[in-house]
Amino acid sequence: MAGWIWLRCVFGPNLTRTHRSPEAPRADGRVARRGWPYQPKSLEKHADSILGWASALWSLSYYSSPLLLCYLYRKGYICSSKLVPVGQYVGTVLVCLLGVACLRGWGRWRNSEYMQFISILEETRRNHTASNKRKLACFDFDFSYWPADFSWNDVSSPKSSKGGVSLLKPEPRHRGAADSLLNTLRTLPCHVVSFLITHSFGRRMLYPGSVGLLQKAMRPMLQQGQARLVEECNGQRNKLVACDGNEIDTMFVDRRSEGGANGQTLVICCEGNAGFYEVGCMNTPLEGGYSVLGWNHPGFGGSTGVPFPQNEANAMDVVIQFAVHKLGFNLNDIIIYAWSIGGFTASWAVMSYPDLKAIVLDASFDDLLPLALKVMPDSWRPLVTYTVRQYMNLNNAEQLCKYQGPVLLIRRTKDEIITTTGPEDITANRGNDLLLRLLQYRYPKIMSEEGVSSVRRWLAAGSLMEEAALYSSYEVDDDWCVSVLQSYQNDTSTPFPWTVGEDMTSDGRRQLALFLARKYMRNFETTHCTPLPASEFRRPWSL
Repeated sequence: MAGWIWLRCVFGPNLTRTHRSPEAPRADGRVARRGWPYQPKSLEKHADSILGWASALWSLSYYSSPLLLCYLYRKGYICSSKLVPVGQYVGTVLVCLLGVACLRGWGRWRNSEYMQFISILEETRRNHTASNKRKLACFDFDFSYWPADFSWNDVSSPKSSKGGVSLLKPEPRHRGAADSLLNTLRTLPCHVVSFLITHSFGRRMLYPGSVGLLQKAMRPMLQQGQARLVEECNGQRNKLVACDGNEIDTMFVDRRSEGGANGQTLVICCEGNAGFYEVGCMNTPLEGGYSVLGWNHPGFGGSTGVPFPQNEANAMDVVIQFAVHKLGFNLNDIIIYAWSIGGFTASWAVMSYPDLKAIVLDASFDDLLPLALKVMPDSWRPLVTYTVRQYMNLNNAEQLCKYQGPVLLIRRTKDEIITTTGPEDITANRGNDLLLRLLQYRYPKIMSEEGVSSVRRWLAAGSLMEEAALYSSYEVDDDWCVSVLQSYQNDTSTPFPWTVGEDMTSDGRRQLALFLARKYMRNFETTHCTPLPASEFRRPWSL
């Protein structure tokens, strides 16, 4: 038995923090919520440092391996006579690292705090009860060892209204000459290059938060954010298993028992391409008193996998299933909130679950392709277009237009990331195109040539004062606009797109177009990465 426990200490997870004692209640009977960092013994500390450096060097070697292999080949080191000594050297290093791991296990075995943790972990694995789960939640450790709390197939009929998770499809190809054998052979090099680009540096450029070295550098910040959510907000960490087998790291803060009006509404947060729920946009609705569910992209933090579009959709799907079937929220009590590239999973969610209450998109874009073309050479345009459409088709506007519910877009007026020119040109912000696509789909008669022209002028306003002045110059009567839209809604009760405005004067269409633009979009005078204050987060407008 002692040998088994020692092996668990050798190969067990790193313990970083104790959030609260699992067995030490305070005088008033409640559990103390003040945590403390785990203090390893000297032997464990030094051994863990050596293994950490070895892991960092391995990651660095992995990412630089193409250049390293080219260098070794040119120097003549890649040959049978020299590979054998290299293999022996690598084997010696691995044996030494195994010895260091054994020493670390010995140090853990002599640490009472780690022994308490490992015994709770083993007991939870054998008997995953709510009581054991509460004890295990008192510790912050390597999330890969955390038992699964919810699986996509735990539900008797997952996503019963849809019959399963929606498969994302690449752009359709035209039949005929394009399908000929000759054309296939001619374009084969492009397909191979596109695949290699996507699965090497392309995916990492698009989602830098999935790079292991960046996560190692951010680890202290992420651990601090994790501790704040658990100890100050009483957050509950859960592991969800998606339909593709990826494990999704989530954090839930329940405000329903606090009696506030916002606490009955759940906000599911979708982070940006280098965002983590520990330090990301989850803080904004938390400050507003909402119940909040945050999750990390596949490959981010404790989540496994890689953040390709289908994996992202699968992760979003199991998060919604968890919120409904395990946390007990109705779909019409859930708001989807996303920042930046998180708009893809958010728009997929409302497209796939049309009964969701609303969606709020902050600093998001309409389509990835224009932004990808901006940062790549013009000569690469055909290759970039094919690669994005085939492997990274983040078509937010197309998905958002399939949702019938309330929408709020937040545009950063000094955004330097989602513009095709620069932050000084607000007309190049792709959030403008997202708004126009949505309005043109929902209100095609209002968004005629004069309607689009007036909205573009409104979008070109560089400040809130200019925006208000332009709005006043068109003499928009808000009460009249509301009465027109409500009258149409009461008379027809049809889903979008609406035909309201087809028998209206140009002046009336301009007024309605500006009124709708102002209701669907709010400006926030800041840059792309500035955290959104809770005062700027609000429920979308609805008739």
